[in-house]
Amino acid sequence: MISLIIGIVVSLVVVIIGTPLLINVVDKLHYGQYIRQDGPQSHQLKRGTPTMGGVVINLAIVLGWASSYLYRFIITGDGPSSSALLVLFAMLSMGLLGFIDDFAKVRKKQNLGLSVRAKFVGQFILATIYAVLALLIPTKSGFPSAQPGISFIEQPFIRFDMFGPVLAIIIFVVWVNFLMTAWTNAVNLTDGLDGLAAGSSMIAFAGYGLIAFWESYHLLGNSHGGYAYAVSDPLDLTIIAVCAAVSCFGFLWFNSNPATIFMGDTGSLALGGLFCALSIATHSEFLAVIIGGLYVVEALSDVIQVGCFKLTHKRVFRMAPIHHHYELKGWSESKVVVRFWMIELMFVLTGLMIFYADWAGRSGLLN
Repeated sequence: MISLIIGIVVSLVVVIIGTPLLINVVDKLHYGQYIRQDGPQSHQLKRGTPTMGGVVINLAIVLGWASSYLYRFIITGDGPSSSALLVLFAMLSMGLLGFIDDFAKVRKKQNLGLSVRAKFVGQFILATIYAVLALLIPTKSGFPSAQPGISFIEQPFIRFDMFGPVLAIIIFVVWVNFLMTAWTNAVNLTDGLDGLAAGSSMIAFAGYGLIAFWESYHLLGNSHGGYAYAVSDPLDLTIIAVCAAVSCFGFLWFNSNPATIFMGDTGSLALGGLFCALSIATHSEFLAVIIGGLYVVEALSDVIQVGCFKLTHKRVFRMAPIHHHYELKGWSESKVVVRFWMIELMFVLTGLMIFYADWAGRSGLLN
């Protein structure tokens, strides 16, 4: 518990102190945000707002976890877990891709950075590296960092190893690439209003912090009764998830309306990569659809808008993603953001109830 508190405090201090420093640096370099021309006209006032705030979010999460690990190393002498390093690799690698995209935008002085093909190739390479390492790197616990299959909660309902080891790795790589692309783009689409992505991510990662903590408390081989989980190093996953939630919480001080800094793709892609990796590491890829329900709604609204327009040449929403639809209906930006936070909170609470009901059911408490 002390290590968790250390991670929380360090992450919060880093983001509270580091964000104003980054704002000054970005402002001096004139690395301001460029706004899409087809968006709500009220957003044009945000042009020039410092971006790349995700740099501080990434740094706060890493330093929060590192300080927590340092305390545990002093006490126990244990090295860092491979599960933690893999999850952080997913976050930082996607964050680096986002940073390159943000940098391209400010250099080009427009809202378009990397091409779609370049971003896709980058995501494919990084997600493939993560997938292969997650399957092959051994863990101290003996439990896998990732399972070659698709899980709702813990046990895969589709196992890839039934096709043989080589084909299982190939299918798993394809599956992880799909998940990584879907979640990074979904969080990126959610980052369209001041504080929307940061606040909803704070709630989503708090939910995953509770899930990972519950798994660590009921880890296979422990003395606690009831159903147990064969998850690798869930305490480390708990600390990372909570550090992410706290970092987003602290970032909201500067990112809430009117924002003095945006997280940019540096933040949204990193948070999407982290969310994806946590779902894989906790063996809950399908439960993540509920935990990250707001991300799903935002992404689906964009897909529906594009698909219907191509088929019927009519728009379903006034603008996609869906948060812009409600803006154009006359809702204030703050009202949209707060109500969408409430929706995400309901998604997370629903996911947690399903997670606990699964544990209680397997433990025989509901019989």
